[in-house]
Amino acid sequence: MRGIRKSFPGVKALKGVDLTLQSGEVLALLGENGAGKSTLIKVLGGAHQPDDGTIEIDGHTANVATPQASQTSGIGIIYQEFNLVPFLTVRENIFLGREPGRFSFIPKRDESAKAKALFERIGVDVPIEAECRQLSVAQQQIVEIAKTLAQNARIIVMDEPSAALSPRETKGLFEVIEELKSHGIGIIYISHRLDEIFEVADRVTILRDGEHIDTRPIADLTREKMIELMVGRSLEKEFPGRDATLGQARFEVANLQHGSQVRGVSFDIRAGEVLGLTGLVGAGRTETARLLFGADRPEKGVIRLDGKPLKIKSPRDAIRQGICLLTEDRKSHGLVLGQTARENFGLPNLGQFAPLGFIRQREESREFLRYVDQIQIKIADPEQITGTLSGGNQQKVVLAKWLQRNAEVIIFDEPPRGIDVGAKYEIYQLINQLATDGKAILMISSELPEVLGMSDRILVMNEGRITGQVTDVMNATQEAIMRLATQREPIAA
Repeated sequence: MRGIRKSFPGVKALKGVDLTLQSGEVLALLGENGAGKSTLIKVLGGAHQPDDGTIEIDGHTANVATPQASQTSGIGIIYQEFNLVPFLTVRENIFLGREPGRFSFIPKRDESAKAKALFERIGVDVPIEAECRQLSVAQQQIVEIAKTLAQNARIIVMDEPSAALSPRETKGLFEVIEELKSHGIGIIYISHRLDEIFEVADRVTILRDGEHIDTRPIADLTREKMIELMVGRSLEKEFPGRDATLGQARFEVANLQHGSQVRGVSFDIRAGEVLGLTGLVGAGRTETARLLFGADRPEKGVIRLDGKPLKIKSPRDAIRQGICLLTEDRKSHGLVLGQTARENFGLPNLGQFAPLGFIRQREESREFLRYVDQIQIKIADPEQITGTLSGGNQQKVVLAKWLQRNAEVIIFDEPPRGIDVGAKYEIYQLINQLATDGKAILMISSELPEVLGMSDRILVMNEGRITGQVTDVMNATQEAIMRLATQREPIAA
């Protein structure tokens, strides 16, 4: 890709970007939210037409004017949100849109043989007649890869492929990538998880503000240098420091129970404390958060705030009593993407802004703009549609609406998911400030460096139980936490 330029009204998204991908390599494409990564990939995939620039494959100009033309040129793109039809089988999804003709019979036997050959090539066994809704996230990822291979893709783009995978599943993905490389397939790998870039990438291309900043072999980069190139400045620390002054226990949970997902969970959070909660995928962390927020009802258990038992039967009850939740999937559960940022900010605060049933939009905007300035939300206007904001700014809109509620207990479920390193640092600073203000913070995360870097104390879950507690966080290791995360019975750290 040479000299790719693309502008939208008021925004120069790409300013003459170059990108070179070699056969049989993994090229990591990095940059903050808004750097131009998604726009560049959509140009490659035929979803956007560039204003200027050329795309060449094997030395010949490629026609990628449409997504179909891009596929014909041997380009396959696997987006973070899978494009699978859940009620169709694996085989049907792989060959969807490539049936022989309108009035022809679908050659199921041939499709089955081709599908089996594809999975053998990848080195993973997936039941081809299972409906995709029955598969794990990791298996769905493999089906997406098989779809691109069925289209004879020689260039595969993977956008945040490990975002919803466990460490074990991520390792399996890397093995599949190595197999693809051995067949000469070039892979563009996009991820905010810098640790895995050093495991999987051969070279790194970094974008910033729509410009190509640098391309280097992975061996020539350190984590610190990578961050500096991405954000345009040196971050002294990846996790901001804080002098924690902890008060009395503010939030107490005793013997919380919900089937086999949450089994006898008990803990407390002190005033000014950031309590980390971690564990492997399926450990029961998000299920615990849903119980605390009233999204699900516990079979038994007691929840107290400042010594007072709470009756929580719904999220509305939790909000009224000072508990808020920044959900893991902010796009599905934390925001209404088609509404404006102001409207999202006002939704849990309508009692204040619409006491008589009519929304006082001027007051709502004034209060929202106060948070735009306070927590530095990058937004053109309060009436900007929320879905057009970057991931980090969407997260800040969610946080703003809860700050307006003056919540005392704030639950962050995977706060950095899909957010670049610069925006992460700002979110971490906000978490620290909330703790300094005396709030009780529960931070759920699967990223162990984040848990160790941000928590005053760490709880580890496995199979619905708390299997360990780490109090000496300064001297704790990722290995020690993983040991607790794989234990079936509670043990001491």
